[in-house]
Amino acid sequence: MEIRPIAYYHCPLQSRFGVPRQSGLADDLEGRIVFEPEFRREEALRGLLGDGGFNRIWLIWGFSANRETACSWQPLVRPPRLGGNASMGVFATRSPYRPNPLGLSTVSLVRIEDCELHVQGADLMDGTPIYDIKPYIVYADSHPEASRGFVPGAPEETLEVLFEVELPLSEKEKKALREVLALDPRPAYQDDPDRTYGLPFSGYDIRFTVTGGFLRVVGFEVLGDH
Repeated sequence: MEIRPIAYYHCPLQSRFGVPRQSGLADDLEGRIVFEPEFRREEALRGLLGDGGFNRIWLIWGFSANRETACSWQPLVRPPRLGGNASMGVFATRSPYRPNPLGLSTVSLVRIEDCELHVQGADLMDGTPIYDIKPYIVYADSHPEASRGFVPGAPEETLEVLFEVELPLSEKEKKALREVLALDPRPAYQDDPDRTYGLPFSGYDIRFTVTGGFLRVVGFEVLGDH
């Protein structure tokens, strides 16, 4: 079977660093699904939104930022949810290092403009290929009684975000950035209060430090092609 992208996702997050670890964790983070010309057709979207439509959809997408090839899958991985200290079988996780590097996410469908889907709450980076889109069907897709394994619930915001500089972002972008940063984008093994981190966001490299439970945005730099 051969699959190819039908669309690409675009959002302010321009690298893997900072992308929410699951969909729905940063609900204010908005992005656009832009179809390839062959699939940019109004009739293909009929019934998706509006009266009798759907406000949530499934995205099947590709881990396009993986440096490894699809053949270099790993049978054991270290989930960030376990602090990166315990191994689990890859099929018990949502790790990107899979035999077929495909992801599955549910997102809120906000509106459709010129055959572009505007969505919120995705856990994807800018430029992610989308291979398919399906409606979220409540009676079939929602199972609150399902066992939760090693993931008892959604992670809570762990950091209080303080903007110590004025950022050249809209209020909407700042709200989304605050959500992303509050979830602590750092790898589980990094906890250096003297380190300044950089997060590519909306054309800027957002610089921040973390001390205790506080994340301080201390500066920014314009990215090269912004």
